[in-house]
Amino acid sequence: MDWEKTAGRLADRVTDPDSRWLAPVARVPRHQLVPRWWDMDSPGTWVLRDGASNPEAWAEAAYADRSLVTKVGRLHADHAKPDDHPEGLPTSSATLPSLVVRMLRHARLGPGLPLLDLGTGAGGLTAYASHLIGAEHVTSLDVDPYLVSAAEDRLSRMGHHPEMITADATEHVPGAYDRIVSTVGLPAGPGLRPVLSALAPGGRIATTIGHTCLIITGWKHGDGDVYGQVERDMAGFMLTRSGNDYPPPLAGLFALARSAEGDERSTGRYPVVDVAEAWELRSMLEITAPGAELGYETHDRARTAFLVHPDGSWARASAEWTDPPEVHQGGPQRLWTALERIRNRLNAEGSLPLLGARVRITPDGVCRLSRGKWRASVGDR
Repeated sequence: MDWEKTAGRLADRVTDPDSRWLAPVARVPRHQLVPRWWDMDSPGTWVLRDGASNPEAWAEAAYADRSLVTKVGRLHADHAKPDDHPEGLPTSSATLPSLVVRMLRHARLGPGLPLLDLGTGAGGLTAYASHLIGAEHVTSLDVDPYLVSAAEDRLSRMGHHPEMITADATEHVPGAYDRIVSTVGLPAGPGLRPVLSALAPGGRIATTIGHTCLIITGWKHGDGDVYGQVERDMAGFMLTRSGNDYPPPLAGLFALARSAEGDERSTGRYPVVDVAEAWELRSMLEITAPGAELGYETHDRARTAFLVHPDGSWARASAEWTDPPEVHQGGPQRLWTALERIRNRLNAEGSLPLLGARVRITPDGVCRLSRGKWRASVGDR
């Protein structure tokens, strides 16, 4: 495979000509980090792709600006058989290079500053950072032992030998770092405390908060608080996990939401939307009703959205195309009503107060956001 030319073209697409990240993207053989991956076919079935069996497709996938799913549920592509079709959510991937570069830029790496890469995945961010600042300044951490060992082996073959750690970052993060970049969604609250403790005073963090698409950056001050902002940039990272898979979804509530009449039936004001793909709405809903889970289905012109919450709340909104939806809701919260309030604000003001908001993260992991007269906090419930 003549990977240098394709890597060079990728670097030209995802960096600027004068960017210090141009050389790392151009010189890292990304295909070696992702020898096998999962694609989803049109019926929605996960299908295994093996690079060595089709080098042309391997090069096309590895040097496209796209994420490659490497693990679905508990099954990593490296361990799969050709006829395996796992079910579940992706649990690891090789993040698209342009987003890796953006996160590294947000972190403002400097010479000799120890960096922690949270969420090793396939090892792409670790590879780029090692190329730029030297692997002796890079530590990569993941909860999944196989991801760590596979990335360590593949990085070693490239000549990079960063520190590799297997740990649950929501429980303990060994060491101290001047820069932390997370390519998994960290949970605000107690699960964020170990990461904050590992950030040295004067250090900088770039991360997303779990269930949102908000990229938060900030500097740690002497009082232990991190002060920063919500960047005018967004990312959809996987959530942190503590084991080999995510906890099971709220299946009982989704089943209830699918068919129940509910405590309240009404006609919605706005068309049905796939909230998971409407990143600002999704992020604001998480701040308004933390922990809500989402579902969305289409059949011809019919569209149905589901919202469920661990407290027993649920909502179902169904409509033909852009018609006003029929809405059913139950439980202690009115989730669709909360979503419509957010959409009202978006329509009335032209934007939501999230992007560009100021952020203060206290050592207990609570994220406090403010913009003008608007105030909100995440992680204190």
